[in-house]
Amino acid sequence: MNRMLSHQADTRVRPLRLGFVGVGWIGRNRMQALIQSGLAEATTIVDPSPRMIEEAMALSPKARHAEGLDDLLADELDGVVIATPSADHAAQSIRALKAGKAVFCQKPLGRTAVEAQAVVTAARAADRLLGVDLSYRHTSAMQAIRALIESGELGKIFFVDLTFHNAYGPDKSWFYDRRLSGGGCLIDLGVHLIDLVMWCLVDPAVSNVSSRLLRDGKMLTPAAEEVEDFASATFDLDNGTTVRLACSWRLQAGRDAVIEAKFFGTNGGCGLRNIDGSFYDLTAERYCGTHMHTLVSPPDDWGGRAALAWARKLTADKGFDEDCETIVSVAETIDRIYGAGS
Repeated sequence: MNRMLSHQADTRVRPLRLGFVGVGWIGRNRMQALIQSGLAEATTIVDPSPRMIEEAMALSPKARHAEGLDDLLADELDGVVIATPSADHAAQSIRALKAGKAVFCQKPLGRTAVEAQAVVTAARAADRLLGVDLSYRHTSAMQAIRALIESGELGKIFFVDLTFHNAYGPDKSWFYDRRLSGGGCLIDLGVHLIDLVMWCLVDPAVSNVSSRLLRDGKMLTPAAEEVEDFASATFDLDNGTTVRLACSWRLQAGRDAVIEAKFFGTNGGCGLRNIDGSFYDLTAERYCGTHMHTLVSPPDDWGGRAALAWARKLTADKGFDEDCETIVSVAETIDRIYGAGS
């Protein structure tokens, strides 16, 4: 039986058996979180780097080093965790899903909405659980903000202001090749911000998109081969909300990172922001006129929570999850921002 053992065996006798495709820093981080949770074990590992394999095997000495994805998929696995370059995400995810494995993939799921939709379609056809590592959803700060919005306490949300500036930028060359990455800072960082809007406001339709894409301070055209290191965009939602977004690599902002997601309603506002330039320390705040009070403060060990949430659903023998359709809406919005850039 290639897809899974029985529900009884999966949930009550043993941890999930997972294969890991790509065990660089992010892949190993997710692997460690899953192993330490007791929900899963690393059964099989694939990576082209002997050093990465060695470091991953230190976390899971009994794991098998497979020769490639096909070799890994031949094992009896409950799911596959994919942390490879973006150009491989869609094809690898589809191959795993067609082999009857659940998939947890790094963002972005695809370089375009067409690729993302193809993966979601494959997950639906296989009735397998698909998850994407959109990790900011799982921070305590964003959980508090979404609950506040859903309560109706803020009234009608009419404006959302999103920011993600990274002072450093990626350290791997493929990020700067549009054919491999799908784009620059927008698809790398902005994907998290757009996902938070779609997640908090229940997947609204997008219209009236305008954007500016820059590289080294110069405007890029939609047909440019270079990827942007600064992006700004404005778009409207069908519920009457206006969204403004800015993200960048290597912006000289006087700190390591600027991360903010602020939601303004007719009865008040709330927002997530990072503290002292940290990539990891996040707070949630409630705004009432000229007053502010804190909803959530660090510490908050949130890095592996998206993977753990996926694993818990998989442990419960959950198949295709309609929630992953939001991933396609996020990808479509990114496509429209790139198409509107001038």
